[in-house]
Amino acid sequence: MSNIGLIIEERSRDIGDFLVGRLIPFRKKRMIGPFIFIDHMGPTELGPGRYMDVDQHPHIGLATLTYLLEGELMHEDSIGTQQRIRPGSVNWMVAGKGVSHTERTPADLRNGNSFTAHGYQIWVALPSHLEDMAPEFHHIPAKDLPQWTDGNAHFTLVAGEGYGKRSPVPVHSPLFMIQIKTIGEYRLETKGHLKGEIGICVVTGTLEACGEVVEKGNIVVSKVSDSCNTVLRPDTHVLLFGGEAFPEERHIYWNFVSSDKSKIQLAKQQWQERTFPMMSGDHSYVPLPK
Repeated sequence: MSNIGLIIEERSRDIGDFLVGRLIPFRKKRMIGPFIFIDHMGPTELGPGRYMDVDQHPHIGLATLTYLLEGELMHEDSIGTQQRIRPGSVNWMVAGKGVSHTERTPADLRNGNSFTAHGYQIWVALPSHLEDMAPEFHHIPAKDLPQWTDGNAHFTLVAGEGYGKRSPVPVHSPLFMIQIKTIGEYRLETKGHLKGEIGICVVTGTLEACGEVVEKGNIVVSKVSDSCNTVLRPDTHVLLFGGEAFPEERHIYWNFVSSDKSKIQLAKQQWQERTFPMMSGDHSYVPLPK
């Protein structure tokens, strides 16, 4: 998905051992491990006259991770993929040297009924030596993701490694993304279970960190690698993500990510000239932002 019209509220604040901000990138923290962009979609009601239609747009230097909580999407791309995604499953598209794609409400859901769309579109930067790899696409059904319960919390390992488990999503650097849902109060322990930088996105409910209450829509970032002890309140839903940070800076322009600014300039030129890899049979086109 494109970050067209993305508005980031730069209201990050320091609460002691943690930073709190509205999604990423935010002012005090541009990346968390290899995660460089998180877009919260909805929850919003779709139906007659209002559907999800993200036209053809490009990516380089990253992998996109689509994770739905409600609703369905049809993904199509320039390497020939056609894949419907449902809640709990993962669409993992590796852009590498260049891929174009669309995401739309499936045709059979445009039937006059209304439904809720809700989920997250996440960008993971690739290691510098893999930024020019050939594009790939992988779909992992919800039933194939590791799940377990600890006390009042139910865990799903969406991607990467953590708590002695590994997700089947074929990631390219040490990272983790974990969904946690609580039925009662739960003290989250990560030391010894996760490696690298740690962020917690509050989907619903609240958590407590450093004596502060953090509510839905915010991300809490631990300042201390490998250590992030917080209390999740009952009926709270969070996404835990992060991993090892890259040694090199990442540059981001629109939908392009790279450690090399010249690659971004080339991608911009190719997209404007329409020499970028394009989809077969889809002539939609999102212009490069001015």
